[in-house]
Amino acid sequence: MIPARFPPNAISGSARRAGPGRSRAVVALKAAAAFGVLLIALPLLSLAWIAIGGDLSPVRHVFSIVLPAATADTAILLAGVGLVTTLLGVGAAWLVTAFRFPGRGFLAVALTLPLAVPTYIIAYCWVEILEPFGPVQTAYRALFGFKSRADYAFPDVRSMPGAILLLGFVLYPYVYLPVRALFAVQSASLIEAARTLGASPAKIFLRIALPMARPAVALGLSLALLEALNDIGAADHLGVRTLTVTVYTTWLNRGSLPGAAALSLVLLAFVTMLILVEIRSRGARGFASSAKKPRAQDPTPLRGLRGMAATCACALPPLLGFGLPAAFLAVEALKRGARVDPGLSSQILATVVFAGTATLLTLLLGAMIATAVRILPGRPAAAAARIASLGYALPGTVVAVALLGPLAGLDNLLAEALSALFGGRWGLILTSAGAGVVIAYMVRFVGIAVGGVEGGFGGVSRHVDDAARTLGHSPGLLIRDIHWPLLRPALASAALLVFVDAMKELPATLLLRPLNVETLATAVYAHAGRGVFEDGALASLLIVLVGLVPVVLLTRASGEAAAAATRRREADSASETAALQS
Repeated sequence: MIPARFPPNAISGSARRAGPGRSRAVVALKAAAAFGVLLIALPLLSLAWIAIGGDLSPVRHVFSIVLPAATADTAILLAGVGLVTTLLGVGAAWLVTAFRFPGRGFLAVALTLPLAVPTYIIAYCWVEILEPFGPVQTAYRALFGFKSRADYAFPDVRSMPGAILLLGFVLYPYVYLPVRALFAVQSASLIEAARTLGASPAKIFLRIALPMARPAVALGLSLALLEALNDIGAADHLGVRTLTVTVYTTWLNRGSLPGAAALSLVLLAFVTMLILVEIRSRGARGFASSAKKPRAQDPTPLRGLRGMAATCACALPPLLGFGLPAAFLAVEALKRGARVDPGLSSQILATVVFAGTATLLTLLLGAMIATAVRILPGRPAAAAARIASLGYALPGTVVAVALLGPLAGLDNLLAEALSALFGGRWGLILTSAGAGVVIAYMVRFVGIAVGGVEGGFGGVSRHVDDAARTLGHSPGLLIRDIHWPLLRPALASAALLVFVDAMKELPATLLLRPLNVETLATAVYAHAGRGVFEDGALASLLIVLVGLVPVVLLTRASGEAAAAATRRREADSASETAALQS
């Protein structure tokens, strides 16, 4: 039925004749949604096929001896990292939200900076800083008069406790950001009522704030643990034999693809467990404020020793997780400024080509999947978007092992076809061109693109769609002329996030990159493996500097949102006061 405010001839005859199901744009959106599902499903099916159909006899001792130890180490690492990230993230979020102390504004932003640094670079930096001939132990010996390393005891960072602490100080922002956002919107009436009843600040935090933040804690913690599970460079360098490291060594050192695939299935079990625990934690309990317009709590001033203690507590995580490692990289890069790695330019080129190509393809696919959710009614498109987003939860090592079989099969088919057409012998064209790296990036990061574009659609009212359809716009014109122009900021943000994550990705790049091709991430890993990480300081610094860009934009966006919320609260308060006075 046509709304009365639009004349009947406002709808063109062609628009009336062409239903949504006949539009080429709709067909393309359906194809994109189906491809997104296949992008996740086919590698997993391939992984199971390789594991079931392969010969596991060469690595039976890996399953009988190495696998139990790797599983135990992985569980211990995840438990420790979960505890550290929760304590740091929740504690810092509560301090900067509930209290006012010296440097609070700067530290609220600085606490997000470790997101810019990959875990493996932090591990390499701290090993160099804390090694026997590093600056810390050298100063320690000079201060206390020790002659050699044998004269004193010093904790070894290459250990399970060292790995837990280092990963925790890098990954805590995943907990800090959602918990701080939730604390910021908690109603002040609940806090003030508790204070009126005589509750101490500690009891208010434990009985009111923390239980209400449980969904945000669960979400952030699951992301942090997935990142820890995906890590290979830091765990390998610190001597912790996790399942991810075991998959990598089983494939490269022992040459057993079926063994690596079988171990990857065990790793997937850990991923599934983490996702189920996160869903259960968020869905088990809910809290809501009864106020229609909840008023955010006013920070309590902390002065003297309490204020200094809060400042130091909030400054320590970004200092250890970003500040000191970044300063170390800058110093080492300046020392070697005249001796730049001759392969640095080719590493930058390879990084830009792989990450840039993957970003363009991933953004296109993610935008089409998110648009399908918007345009196509029903659950299939939404289900396809959720399945495609699961790729972010898959460790890069698992994705790489899963793609090795299909990629080799496609290469062989392509070589046979080219030989039949043009004669001669053709090598592994797709593998040598880096197609596996690009596909692995797409599998892992298409969820970022889908989420980013869906967030952009959240700011576009559906009334715009209804009005455009009423005026005769087909789905294709609606997408081209209205949706995608309005989504440019969201598309740019999603592209930046995908590019930075692809640039930092190490496990998948290590396994799938062409021979004699190094990216910035793999070059840093190679330098660290040879014990000359300082030679890769400039490459590491480039990764950190590029990674800072989305962190700065994220912080600016959250700051603008918080300022806008504050202005709205002040305007509401002023209007209510004026109404009462009148």
